[in-house]
Amino acid sequence: MQDTPTISARLRQYFGPTGPRFLLLFLFLLANLILYPFAIGTGGAGYYIFRSVGFAAVLFGVYAVSFRRGFLLFALVFAIPSVIHHFLSSEGDASAFSIVNTALSFVFDTFVIVVIFRRVFLRGKVTTETIYGALCIYLLIGFTFASVYGMLADIHPNVFYLNPETNAHVVPNRFDLVYYSFGTLTSLGAAGITAVAAQARSISMMEAILGVLYPAVLISRLIGNYREGSNAD
Repeated sequence: MQDTPTISARLRQYFGPTGPRFLLLFLFLLANLILYPFAIGTGGAGYYIFRSVGFAAVLFGVYAVSFRRGFLLFALVFAIPSVIHHFLSSEGDASAFSIVNTALSFVFDTFVIVVIFRRVFLRGKVTTETIYGALCIYLLIGFTFASVYGMLADIHPNVFYLNPETNAHVVPNRFDLVYYSFGTLTSLGAAGITAVAAQARSISMMEAILGVLYPAVLISRLIGNYREGSNAD
């Protein structure tokens, strides 16, 4: 008769060094994306649930790169401004403090992407966790470009044009930029939002190219290697 795992054993299984860190990060990033519309406004249960899920996504981002002590310390330092930027800053705040927070949040997202990329694509064996790591990178790319667009919008308010027929406001908020970013990344487009400035158009083109090449080349390669490994077993 096998012993039933204790609660502490299960916690070590899921949050220890060999836990499904990429799967957990992917789930919270996806939940963060789904709950974004509920973050618009002030108050309400959905708003605070979104903040909690977003905070958890940042924590799991730190957990996902905690392979080394140096990575963990760096991620913890830059996770603080990321939390402030995503969940505590007010909409339309173009102050120097907000711009610095956005820049530091961009550094955090980029660092997490680089560490996961090295972990996923430089490993010999492809596993299910590796596939989730690649999917985490794809979602993080969308959020990272949204931060870049946010910095542009804070510095130059007229970088994006919001069509008044499809938008009730004229200044893009965080959700507008996330919507535009993922619309560009997936080549679906973002109806009602247009990049006006040359800088925004140039970055949009780079994101669109990356959004086509990444799943077509890297993710497809991982899935092919995963299938070959499964067949060999």
